[in-house]
Amino acid sequence: MSLNLSNAQIAKELGLTESDCHAMTSLLREGVYEKRPQEQLEGAIEFDELYLIAGHKGKSDAVKKKA
Repeated sequence: MSLNLSNAQIAKELGLTESDCHAMTSLLREGVYEKRPQEQLEGAIEFDELYLIAGHKGKSDAVKKKA
């Protein structure tokens, strides 16, 4: 069994229902996530633009007036 399988594929191969397989893989994913090493971020970052309201480039006042 490879690592890149859907829950439906895993359920079929193991003879389980999809809901049981989903519950088991969810627990597995949560456990892997909780045991991963924490990332240590440092230094400066740079980004070009921040969109608070998609498509309006931060001009939320203009959007509020139209609504």
